[in-house]
Parts: sequence; structure tokens; C-alpha cells
Amino acid sequence: MSLRTVRTVVGRAFALLAAGLVVVVLGITVVIPMLGGGKAYTILTGSMRPEMPPGTVVVVRPTPVNQIRTGDVVTYQIKSGDPTVVTHRVRAVMTSLSGQISFITQGDANNTPDRRPVEPVQIRGVRWYSVPYVGLPALAVNGDIRQIVVMGAVLILLGYSAVSFAGAVRDRRRKGTPVAEVGSQATDDRTTPRMAGVR
Repeated sequence: MSLRTVRTVVGRAFALLAAGLVVVVLGITVVIPMLGGGKAYTILTGSMRPEMPPGTVVVVRPTPVNQIRTGDVVTYQIKSGDPTVVTHRVRAVMTSLSGQISFITQGDANNTPDRRPVEPVQIRGVRWYSVPYVGLPALAVNGDIRQIVVMGAVLILLGYSAVSFAGAVRDRRRKGTPVAEVGSQATDDRTTPRMAGVR
């Protein structure tokens, strides 16, 4: 097996791996949440270690307040209307004399509960599922451009996979081209440039 053949095989394997990775990431962070009515968030700190370390993608779904229980993991806004969110575990459910529900939350790695009770209006959803480390690339950029960077990386991987796949198809067609046809292409100056353009 020649060095060129080895490089081709390795390149195709990498392209398939990259394409598979893109499909998995898109499925976890976009397709499944969209179909299930959820939303994906990336955990940026270590407050939920060891179960959900930094870089974990957690997908939450809206849940009626009266169905949230102690032990559930919830994602909530630090302040109502503020896009900044925290993902912590519910340690206690409190009900006031007037029937108003609030939640005491705490990170699994934290020694004390969060300072303020969480009101129902702050909660974005209850954890549906989480996948460690899938969101690691998002940790390197500012929150305002995180989505752009992640989507850019996905598009680059998709582009590379498409180019590699097209190259593999082209190589296979070349191998299946009859000798007479190859000779006619090589001696016909009018067809050679057009064939090169198609490739």
C-alpha cells in the first residue's frame, strides 16, 4: 500500500468521523431539543461537579411548577428577565401561607445553598438530559459570540466532510473509467478543460 493510498484512507476515515461527530452534536444540541420542546445550555462552572463538569450540555424542558420536586436539576434565571442562567439542584420546595411556591437550590459541588430562593418565573426548565464535555468549545469564547463560534465550527466540519466525500466519489469514478475513455479525454483538447471544470 502506497503512502498516497494510506493518506487517502486516513483522510476518508477522519471525514467520516467528523461527519459523525457533527451529526451527534447537532442531534444533541439542536434536533432533539427542538423536537422535544426543550432548550440546550452549556454549563460554564464547576458548581455541578462531578456529574456535570464544565462543558456539559444540559437540555431542559418547561415543567409545571407543581411537578418540580426536591432532587430535580433546574436551569433558572439569576434575575427574572435576565438571560444569565444557572443550573443547580433543587434542595427544598417551600410553600408560603398564601400558597406561593419557591425553591431552595444548590450546586452539587457547593457547600451552601444559593443565597436567594428561586421563584417560578425564573425557572427555564427541568433537566431532560445532559452530555458531559460536548460544549467545551463554548467555554473559550464570550457568551455573545458563543453560538456563532459553535455554528461556525459545525459548518467547517460539514464542509470538510462534504469535500472529502466528493473526493472519494471522484476517485471511485476514476477507477471505474475504461482505458479507451481515458485516452479519448487525454487527446481531446475540447473536452479536457470541461471535465476539469466539473471536478
